[in-house]
Amino acid sequence: MPHPTRDHVAIVGAAESPYTRHPGAGTTTAGVLRDAVVRALRDAGLEPGDVDGLGVASFTLGPDHAIDLAWRLGLNLRWIMQDTNGGASAGGMLQHAVRAVEAGDASVVVLVAGDAMDKTAHTELVRAYNQATVDHLAGLPMTGPNALFAMLTQRQMAAWQLDRKDYGDLVVAQRAWAGLNRGAVYRAPMTLAEYLDAPLVASPLGRFDCVPPVTGADAVVVAAEERATGRRARVLAVTTAYNADDQAGDGIRTAVATCAPAAWDRAGVAPADADVISVYDDYPAMVLSQLVDLGVTHPGAIRAVIAEQISTRRLPVNTSGGQLSAGQAGAGGGMHGLVEVVQQLRGRASGRQVEARIGVVTGYGMVLYRHGSCGNVAVLEAVA
Repeated sequence: MPHPTRDHVAIVGAAESPYTRHPGAGTTTAGVLRDAVVRALRDAGLEPGDVDGLGVASFTLGPDHAIDLAWRLGLNLRWIMQDTNGGASAGGMLQHAVRAVEAGDASVVVLVAGDAMDKTAHTELVRAYNQATVDHLAGLPMTGPNALFAMLTQRQMAAWQLDRKDYGDLVVAQRAWAGLNRGAVYRAPMTLAEYLDAPLVASPLGRFDCVPPVTGADAVVVAAEERATGRRARVLAVTTAYNADDQAGDGIRTAVATCAPAAWDRAGVAPADADVISVYDDYPAMVLSQLVDLGVTHPGAIRAVIAEQISTRRLPVNTSGGQLSAGQAGAGGGMHGLVEVVQQLRGRASGRQVEARIGVVTGYGMVLYRHGSCGNVAVLEAVA
């Protein structure tokens, strides 16, 4: 059975290297990762010399690896890892970092994820994402996972009796949060009519249902609580699940459903205790699936939850605007949600701050063939 974190491990710093749709000449993946690390350490009140652990997730860092980035950053380490699981990489790295600090293998661990994701890099990524893509999908007249998640959304609409307006209400609500986030790429207010009138990409998905690729990076600093110089986000639980359905499920139920019960049990709190939630939002359907998988709601109530709680901000979900409005910085997509919840719990979400003691973050990602195969849940607590 999983045990509670013993040594009060916390996230003591968090930061984002600014997202942009159009990176300037000379922008590199190593450069945005470095910028995020520097900002996170500054936020934590720590120096590079304090760091003895590093975790990295990136699609475009190659031919370099985590050790190359450590060398470029001038870090002398006792612990290092590189995670390849896309939207689930933040939670996976956090789980390992917490265990490393508990075991004494490292004392201060920086976790960083992101990419320089211009049009060329994005095209190359989706064309050769994995062998299943190369063998079965690359030759079809489709771009990336849009068509796969269009079919998944169709299944969810039929099973849960939803329509495009329901997804539109969610997207519009997240855009309203983005309007309060100076770091979001898309901040202009959106109406439901604008959402519904947007060009279709792969029915029923329209332009605003698909995450915009951006360049940027996110980082957090994990350490024993005594290293914090102020408010921190204590890690109550991190649980993960990989290949939970062997790609034989309908995709509506994610791996989050497999690992969420243990997360709540380990943290000693319930879904109703969550004050702020970040769920991985590559598509609106996945936001709804993960809210159900977390136990926050159930399919029969999801329409009312959107209208009465998410749209009214009674339930703060994806308060950064989520990736749908803030942007998806490649492998940094999952870390974006973690950074946002940490900033909310530490009282540093300027312009969009909510009152929060318990925060929840999900990771979801790595489409093996039909849908994402990895999921995780992190439960955090604000500590003064």
